[in-house]
Amino acid sequence: MDNPLARKNARTGLIVLAVVVGMGGVSFAAVPMYRVFCQMTGFGGTPLVSATLPGTVLARTIQVRFNADVGQNLSWDFAPEQRQITVRLGQRGLTAYRAHNPENKAVTGVAVYNVTPPKAGKYFHKIECFCFGEQTLQPKQTVSMPVMFYVDPALDKDPNMRDVTSITLSYTFYQAGTKALDEAMDAFYNEAN
Repeated sequence: MDNPLARKNARTGLIVLAVVVGMGGVSFAAVPMYRVFCQMTGFGGTPLVSATLPGTVLARTIQVRFNADVGQNLSWDFAPEQRQITVRLGQRGLTAYRAHNPENKAVTGVAVYNVTPPKAGKYFHKIECFCFGEQTLQPKQTVSMPVMFYVDPALDKDPNMRDVTSITLSYTFYQAGTKALDEAMDAFYNEAN
């Protein structure tokens, strides 16, 4: 015997199950998609990554400050080689951070970064940096890690950026493969929400 009500209920149940599974998939993909969005737009103070310098350098200057921190469970000494520099909008800026592993074993770290004020993130472009990639320091090794960047000349035309005279580029190193790194990366990408 064919029961139309049973078929209708089964179909409704399958549709509800498909919606639940689909929403679970979308929520699982949301964090990686948000990370890509932040990296592409500078949203939430995430600096943009560029391959080349702009063709224009303006007279307006910005003081760029550098900050360095080390997360829990990582014993590295980590600091900027200089605390600040002044660059003209569109001009290449170059600095470096120094990291030292005081341990008697190799240790791998990953740097998480951001820019403050957050509204300046879309104008801060990194050309070269050590962020988000694993950095392994051998026992007692010290390395210098360069950062090449520029501040987009478009900042000068944005009326919301008139009050910005300094930008801080901040890095925090975490030991690779730790919960602390996972939490820091999640917090970094979710702080703008």
